Amino acid sequence: MLLELMLPQTCGGCGRLGPGWCRRCAESLAGPPVRARPRADPGVPCWALGRYRGPVRRAVVAAKEQGRRDLAVPLGRALARGLTGLRAAERTLVLVPAPTRRAAARRRGGDPVARVVRVAGSLLPDCRVAPILRMRRGVRDSVGLGADDRARNLRGRVAVARRRLPDVLFDPNAEVVLVDDVLTTGTTACESVRALAFAGIAVRAVLVTSVV
Repeated sequence: MLLELMLPQTCGGCGRLGPGWCRRCAESLAGPPVRARPRADPGVPCWALGRYRGPVRRAVVAAKEQGRRDLAVPLGRALARGLTGLRAAERTLVLVPAPTRRAAARRRGGDPVARVVRVAGSLLPDCRVAPILRMRRGVRDSVGLGADDRARNLRGRVAVARRRLPDVLFDPNAEVVLVDDVLTTGTTACESVRALAFAGIAVRAVLVTSVV
């Protein structure tokens, strides 16, 4: 209680004093996922929980750049709800977090996308989380880059980690879903799906928290 008085909690979506994710902001991610059609088509259906604006945008930024680890829980719950509506109940679900630069992960105290995916995976039955994608050296921060520059920045620089991969990734009855926080041009999704396909892993869909 004393700590809350010294460091009052604010909502990650609207900034008001109170819960870390208020009921009103939660409504912005309460609807069913919508189809997203990025400029760079990864070749599989893309879905988004919401638009990258308002409380959703502020929550994503807070989770990534302001150390708001507490937002992984409400964002993970929203992701789990969206996946429940999209998945085939009789199939095993495998969630693959989109890759992030190592420097960015160190600066943020971990990978916020992977953190949200782990929460979602823990809430879903018959679900596995496979953090197997990595970015090779030479990838720059994509903030401020246009579509063509983003494509050049990532081309050939997303890879599957060199280790024994879970057998479920190659199960034809499993649903492998690539998960990210923001879908901008679709470049990260394209390179990730390509890297997974090269490793023999078929991605069924891409699901993001928000789409620009």
